[in-house]
Amino acid sequence: MKTEWKKNCGCCGRFPRRTFLADFGMGFAGLALGSMFWRDGVARAEGEAHSAWTPPSGRPLFPPKAKSVIWIFLSGGYSHVETFDPKPALNEHAGKTFDKTPFENPANSPKHKARFRSVPADAINLRDVYPMIYPMQVGWKKYGQCGVEITDWWPHLARCSDDIAWVRNMWTTDNDHWAENQIHTGRHRLDETQPSLGAWVHYGLGSLNDNLPSFVTVGVPKAHTTSEIAQAYYLGPEHAGVPLAVDPKNPLPYGTRPEGVSAEAQANEFELIQKLNGLAAVEYPNDQRLRARIKGYELAFKMQTAVPDAMNFPAESENIRRLYGLDKEHTRVAGERLLCARRLAERGVRFVLVYPSGLSAWDSHQKLKDNHEKLCANVDLPVAGLLHDLKQRGLMEDVLVAFCTEFGRTPGLEQRSGGKDGRDHHPHGFTIWFAGAGIKGGTIHGATDELGYHALGEGHYVTDIHATVLHLLGLDPRKLEVPGRKRLEIDHGSPIREILA
Repeated sequence: MKTEWKKNCGCCGRFPRRTFLADFGMGFAGLALGSMFWRDGVARAEGEAHSAWTPPSGRPLFPPKAKSVIWIFLSGGYSHVETFDPKPALNEHAGKTFDKTPFENPANSPKHKARFRSVPADAINLRDVYPMIYPMQVGWKKYGQCGVEITDWWPHLARCSDDIAWVRNMWTTDNDHWAENQIHTGRHRLDETQPSLGAWVHYGLGSLNDNLPSFVTVGVPKAHTTSEIAQAYYLGPEHAGVPLAVDPKNPLPYGTRPEGVSAEAQANEFELIQKLNGLAAVEYPNDQRLRARIKGYELAFKMQTAVPDAMNFPAESENIRRLYGLDKEHTRVAGERLLCARRLAERGVRFVLVYPSGLSAWDSHQKLKDNHEKLCANVDLPVAGLLHDLKQRGLMEDVLVAFCTEFGRTPGLEQRSGGKDGRDHHPHGFTIWFAGAGIKGGTIHGATDELGYHALGEGHYVTDIHATVLHLLGLDPRKLEVPGRKRLEIDHGSPIREILA
């Protein structure tokens, strides 16, 4: 044997380490060693061998207030002034132009250019400054001890007002629907892409349940405006979101055992695949796609039982099914998706991204009243049901709920193509809210001006939402940086401390 080793390695007289690890025990010695090195931060990309950087340990950096996040996203841009930031001045000055009101013309404010970043030239992109004031299309009242103003289209959620922290001074920079990606990644479409918030959570904390993904999306349609919202990019594909369908029989494509294949036969097939992947992993220890594939096969095998169980809605009582609106046709879709989110969160999924309504459904360029009245009726009861359900189960102590959209809608009437009953996209000021773990319910934070145009003061860019979520999970975005991927200061954001318990 010794003579054979010498012959294989030329004049060195020793057997090459990589060859030994690749051959010994079908390569599993090398696989195990490489895995341990990677976990311990010893195996790094070329040029990083002497870096002090180590990957996240999977543990919070400081005591967390939340264990999981349910992120509810309403695609298309709901009107803040017809939902959670009503503006009586719009009714008082309806039909006037901005310069005919007693208020400063918001289009002339320095905030306008400081925050806004148009892709087309400013000379042709005048969509967000329609000057003719359009009145509110719904009434409103004050609710709860906090006295928050909410429109009449949200009767069920309004009764939860003291459990919610309302953030009324959000702003973003893109006035097109790419802002849908922007609110999840923090980056404008003209800049380098960043991983999504859910991927950062997965990367920083890992999973609480080895049989389920750590980052799941429910109801998210495939479109260019959603192409980045669940991507991990340079963090590695294993941290990307896993899309699940609300269907116990087929929640994940190819996620069930084919008919006629026994459990034993499938287990043998997976074992062979893992062996082959393991051999390749020795030769390519830094291949992120290969590592993700190996983890994916392991997780997929476990998910065949865990995911259908999470989708088993008939196991819920009739009272719970009614609470989410599963007994009504117009609330059933949103109700099933939000009930699915609760069942996933309570089983240890770290980040659940839910679309309770369709792609760009809230994009009310025309017929805003008809559009919003219908959509609010579709999601109001299920969202309120989720909050009631979390509260009665004691999960408000563990689960953080974030409710948002990509931007608001213009105070002015959209006049393109003869428009007479809609509002355009509006990135300069809008409202989102939080509830649950670590949140001070009944808080009203920030404001827009009298017409609902600009977020007053410094306001909050979308990465402040990210920083708030990460902070409540016990993570610091500045300590999640990856070597060679320096992030901008705005990428990190700042927690919205005024709403924290």
